[in-house]
Amino acid sequence: MSAVMNEPEAGTTDTVSPPDAWLGPWATSADPVYCRDLLGRLLSANLSFARKFGQALAALPGMEMQQLIYPEDRPAMAAIEKELTHPPYRATCEQRCLTPQGVRWFAWEKTALPDATGAVVAIRAVGRDITRQRLAEEQFYRLSRAVEQSPVAIVITDPAGHAQYVNPKFTEVSGRTLEEILERNLPVLRDGHASEESYQQFWATVRAGNEWRGEFSTRRADGSTIWESAKVACLRSPAGEITNFLCLREDITSRKALESELRQAHKMESLGTLAGGIAHDFNNLLAIIHGYSELCLDGVVEPAMLQKSLREINHAAQRASGLVKQILTFSRKAEVRFTPVDLNQLTRDLVALMAETFPRTVTFQLALADKLPPLLADQNQLQQIVLNLCVNARDAMPQGGVINVTTGVHFGTELRQHPKAEPTRRYASFDVSDTGTGMTPEVRARIFEPFFTTKQESKGTGLGLAVVYGIAASHNGFIDVDSTPGVGSTFHVHLPLATDARVAVSAANIVDFPGGTEPLLVVDDEGPLRTLLTTAFTRKGYRVTSAATGLEAIEIIADTTRAIAAALLDLNMPGANGIEVLRVIRAARPQLPVLIISGHISPETRAEFQLLSQRDFVQKPYRLDEVGRRLRILLDAAVTSPA
Repeated sequence: MSAVMNEPEAGTTDTVSPPDAWLGPWATSADPVYCRDLLGRLLSANLSFARKFGQALAALPGMEMQQLIYPEDRPAMAAIEKELTHPPYRATCEQRCLTPQGVRWFAWEKTALPDATGAVVAIRAVGRDITRQRLAEEQFYRLSRAVEQSPVAIVITDPAGHAQYVNPKFTEVSGRTLEEILERNLPVLRDGHASEESYQQFWATVRAGNEWRGEFSTRRADGSTIWESAKVACLRSPAGEITNFLCLREDITSRKALESELRQAHKMESLGTLAGGIAHDFNNLLAIIHGYSELCLDGVVEPAMLQKSLREINHAAQRASGLVKQILTFSRKAEVRFTPVDLNQLTRDLVALMAETFPRTVTFQLALADKLPPLLADQNQLQQIVLNLCVNARDAMPQGGVINVTTGVHFGTELRQHPKAEPTRRYASFDVSDTGTGMTPEVRARIFEPFFTTKQESKGTGLGLAVVYGIAASHNGFIDVDSTPGVGSTFHVHLPLATDARVAVSAANIVDFPGGTEPLLVVDDEGPLRTLLTTAFTRKGYRVTSAATGLEAIEIIADTTRAIAAALLDLNMPGANGIEVLRVIRAARPQLPVLIISGHISPETRAEFQLLSQRDFVQKPYRLDEVGRRLRILLDAAVTSPA
C-alpha cells in the first residue's frame, strides 16, 4: 500500500553540498527523506529522518541503510532495486524499520537519481510512518477473520431489521445463501418467534436500547429442527444513535438434548421413589376388582348386590385408569406442551402417592388456596417440581417431621424483591416447607448447581433442585429459598398464571353420550375392546363394522362401495399399524373423520399425524361417554363435507 507524500512547494532553495542537493525540495520536509548510493550507503538525509531514527545528522553519511531495516524485510530490497533500473525509475514499498520507539512501519517512495551522463548513481527515498495504519489494518483483519470463522452465527442489520451482513455460520445454520438473504431482503430477526406478539415484544426491547436474549427452535431448509440461543444488542454511533443491530445465534441443539436426557434420567430416579406407593395402590385396586368379580361369578347374586359390586369394580377401574395416566405422563419422554393445569389437583394426586411411599414418620399438611386459577404449564414438568421438592424435604428430615405444602396467588408487585418478577403479572406460588436440618448460607448458595449434593454417596445425584430451577425458568417463573440451620427450609416457586386459559371441565360426571345412525368402522386388535365399542355404538343406533387387524381395515377402506361415516382407529396392531391405515384413509377417503384411540402417542408419532392432518385423539384407558361425545363432534362437523 503506497502513501501519498506531501511535497514541499517548488522553488525551495537551500545551500547544500552536492549530495544534499539530491534531497531537493524535501530537505526541510516533515517526512523522513534520505539519499543513498547504489551500495546502500547513506549519502545524506533530512532532519526528520535523523530524528525518526534517533541519529545525529552528521553521523548518517556512510551508514549502511540495511542497518536500519528490520532483518526479515531486508531480502525484499533486492526486488525493489530491479524496479529502479528501468523506466520510470520509481518504486514504492512498505517495510519495517528499527527506531528508538521500536519497530515501525514506513511507506517509501523511491526514485533513481542519474548523473550528467544519465547513469543512475543514487537512490532518493521519501517516507511516511504508517505504523498506526498498519496496526489498524491488522486489527481489522483479525476481527474480520474472527467474525467470518466464528462458530456462532452473526447477523448485522440496519435499524429496520434488514440484513447488511451475515457470516458463513449463519448461512450454514439457516440453509440460505448470502445472495438470497440480501437480495430478497429476508427478515432474519423474525426467525424463532412463535407469534407476532412475541416478535413485537422483541422489537420493543431492542428499539428501547436494551439487550434481548432468548432460546427458540427453528426448522432448517432440509426439514431438521435445531435449537438456538440468541442475543440481540444495539450498535451505536459516536453520538449515541442506534445505527445497527447485532444478533448472535448459537446452536444449542446438543445441549438441549443433553438437558432432556438428564431430566429423563432424573424422572426415572424419582419414579423409583414412588414405586412402593404405586404398587400399594394397584394392589388395593386389583383386590377390589378381583374380590367383587369373584363374588358376582360365585352362584346366584342378589340384583342389589350385583349392582353394588359392578359399581365398586367400575370405580376401582377409574382409579386405576387415573393412576396409569399419571405414571405414563411422568415417566414417558414426551414433548413439552403448555396447557391449562390445575395445580391444586395435581398436588393432591402426587401427595397421595408420596404419602404411601414416604416413611410413616413423615406427614403432609396441605394448605391449598381456594379457586386457584389455572397455570399455563407443562403438566409433566410441573409434576417434577412437586415431587422433587417434597423428596428433598423428606431427605432433610432423617428422623421424621412435617412437610407443609401451600399454594396461593401473588401479584408481581408483592414479589418485587426478585429481579425476575414482572409487576403487571399474577403468579401462582407453590411453597414446600420442612422441619428438617436446614442449610448454612454456603450450602444454600450452591443448591441449584447441577450435581451438587450434600447427601451421602448413592443417596442422590444432585440433579433434583437443578431440574426444579430449570423448569421454573423455562416457564418464565423463578424460585427462592429460606433456610435456617436446625429449623428447616422453605422453597417458594412462583409461576405466572395463564391470562385467558381455563381448566378443562372434566366429563367424569357425564354418564351418557348422543347416538346416531351413521355407519362406523372400529379397528382394534384387542377382542374385548373391539366387542365393547361395537356393542356400545350399536346400542346407540350406529351401524358398526369392525376390523381386528390393520390389513383387514385397509381392505374395508379400499372398497369404496362400502359406506363409512367415521373410523375409530387403534395404533398398535399386527399386519399394518395405525399410521399405515391412516395413510390409506387419507389416500382413498381424504374427508373421512378419524378418531385415534391409543394408550400412548410418542412425539415421533405426533409428528407423523401432523403431516397427515390428524388432530383428534382419545387416550386409553377411556370412558365410553368420552369416545361417544368426541365421535359425535367429528360426525357433526363433517356434515357439510361428507366423505
